[in-house]
Amino acid sequence: MFERIKKAFQRHGKLRGDAAPSSMHGPMSEWAASRGMTFSSGLGNTVSMHGKVGGRSWRMELGRPTRDYIMGEELRARAELGVNDDVGAMIINRPLKEALERRAYSMITDTLQTTADPRLPEEMRWLAMYDEIGWEGVSDRFWARYAVLADSRENAVAWVDKELVDLLMSWPEPAAVPQVPFMVVLLRGKCYLRMQYLPADTSTLEHATTVFTSACKNALEAFRR
Repeated sequence: MFERIKKAFQRHGKLRGDAAPSSMHGPMSEWAASRGMTFSSGLGNTVSMHGKVGGRSWRMELGRPTRDYIMGEELRARAELGVNDDVGAMIINRPLKEALERRAYSMITDTLQTTADPRLPEEMRWLAMYDEIGWEGVSDRFWARYAVLADSRENAVAWVDKELVDLLMSWPEPAAVPQVPFMVVLLRGKCYLRMQYLPADTSTLEHATTVFTSACKNALEAFRR
């Protein structure tokens, strides 16, 4: 399944042309400025944006993917929130979760493989660490598209509120399809976002930023030390 999803991403990326050249990053500096963020560019067409959420610094980067399940460009963000570092939770789109689980199972059952692959993404360990959590009051459409994993049900419910659920279900048109790799993680007092930048336009960037900062605000409110 993982290979089929990966090939589908490759075909979709070629159709969309999501490996954007540096000339397409120009509007991002204007977008960052409109949000009061600083903007910088580096090697390999990587761009960085810095902002504040709840008084805490956060950084977003757009550039070459650091995961082999992401095609084209990867959008990633990190915020040092300083919240309770015992809390662990993760929102991941279900097709990616299933693909990573199948990949892990295949490695475990492969008798020819005797050592762990150092290239394995750490999110595969997170899937093993945390249980999937579900609760009433959230639409079946959400659960069909995403999975929420956490160290406890209470922490999952406190972090993933109705506003965040609504944001995750309302990507702007042209909207990202459910198969596009996406995750938001709360771990060791930090919040992370990782996703394939598709569709590659500022509306995706804007919405991903709103999702991420909302997840950060929820964590600061629920788990502040």
